[in-house]
Amino acid sequence: MRKRQAKKRPLLPDPKFNDQLVTRFVNMMMWDGKKSVAFKVFYDAIAIVEEKKQDDEKTALELWKDALSNVMPHVEVRSRRVGGATFQIPMQIRPDRKVSTAMKWLISYSRKRNEKSMAQRLAAEVLAAAKEEGAAVKKRVDTHKMAEANKAFSHFRF
Repeated sequence: MRKRQAKKRPLLPDPKFNDQLVTRFVNMMMWDGKKSVAFKVFYDAIAIVEEKKQDDEKTALELWKDALSNVMPHVEVRSRRVGGATFQIPMQIRPDRKVSTAMKWLISYSRKRNEKSMAQRLAAEVLAAAKEEGAAVKKRVDTHKMAEANKAFSHFRF
């Protein structure tokens, strides 16, 4: 690269839980710069998770973090041209990319659900992901299966 790598800007922790991961999630969920709306959606979703959860030993925020870790992929396939053919090469994912990919999947599959409000959709997807089911977890499983199927091409790693 010609320019040096951009330095990471520190995120302020969110006001309610004092957690930077929550702020990162809300920033990804935000549309048109409406951060207060995104925070309201997230906090409403956490409140819905709190009242719908079965086990009493975990808080709603811990349940959300469990859901996030259940959605997190460990390997992905990347396209690489070798000769004239394009191969799907399985590669390990950097830790920060794991988190951001999991967040993207959780948000996008929440948006595709058919509950009334975004808070209800997000809460339903979080509860499903915490139990290792739902569309976002299925996406992670499919990604891992694809990497496993293309394991023979791992010697092409760059």
